[in-house]
Amino acid sequence: MEKVIAYTRVSEQVRKSLAQQYDVIYFENDEYIDDPSFVQALQEASGIIGLELKVTKELLDLAPNLRIVSNVSVGYDNLDINELTKRKIIATNTPGVLTDTVADAVMGMILATARRIPELDNFVKNGEWKQYLQLEHFGTDVHHKTVGIIGMGGIGEAIAKRCHAGFDMDVLYFNRSRKVEVEQKYHATFCNLHEVLERSDFVVLMVPLSPQTEKMIGEKEFNQMKKTAIFINGSRGKNIDEHALYNALKNRTIQAAGIDVFDVEPVEPTNPLLTLDNIVTLPHIGAATKENELAMSTLAAENLIAGLTGEQPTNVINSELFQIMQRN
Repeated sequence: MEKVIAYTRVSEQVRKSLAQQYDVIYFENDEYIDDPSFVQALQEASGIIGLELKVTKELLDLAPNLRIVSNVSVGYDNLDINELTKRKIIATNTPGVLTDTVADAVMGMILATARRIPELDNFVKNGEWKQYLQLEHFGTDVHHKTVGIIGMGGIGEAIAKRCHAGFDMDVLYFNRSRKVEVEQKYHATFCNLHEVLERSDFVVLMVPLSPQTEKMIGEKEFNQMKKTAIFINGSRGKNIDEHALYNALKNRTIQAAGIDVFDVEPVEPTNPLLTLDNIVTLPHIGAATKENELAMSTLAAENLIAGLTGEQPTNVINSELFQIMQRN
């Protein structure tokens, strides 16, 4: 029976299902390179399934029989794709299944920051609500405002749908290429990055992490936003300059921010962003619902089984492997 390593965020139901076909070894966390039992399992494993394990050259050197790595995530910056491809190891992810769940979380951050919901929740719980609210406690409207979406992939489109249809918002977007269908459906306007930053009441960052997007939003970009702008990051923490965000919020260069991701995760308790009232901070929960957790694990398992049985998985990242095999 082939051996499969499962780790962080593979649902128990899916692990039990996989165990009917494979020898499944489960690890609770993802920092295993110094764990002798993990290294031993790596030496025999044909497949790996889980969330955010850093699959590096060092790790792959310990896994001579590995044929597939199945990420339980749409992002895959934890995978060394070039190294995997060089070794003819399939890499897969789980796009699509989490689109609506993440879009819901982004809308939650938009509402929470604009209406100052966490701040006012604490206001009530701390016994400070002793008279009618004063202007200093008021938030700002979301409806009929302008949202600027940076990165119009599947999740960006789902956010545009919610903003347009649910809140009558004007939608601007910046993307590597135009999305005419999105423009037609949601009356969205394709802009350059500067225009999105300058014109939007809410700026939503939804790009994947890459060398081109790392720290793409920093001091210069925050200075281009309206002083009343609210910035939302639902992508990756490294896509922004956290120090610049802190200064922008502290100095009221922008009004507020909502972030679901940090440069270092879990976030360090000394991170200065945590000292501010005008930021909503979440522990990377964009895709984290019970329903979606099962859906992502199930899709990742389907990708894994396809790869191990010689078929092309639905969600291959390094699809050039199959093109090479077809030519040969």
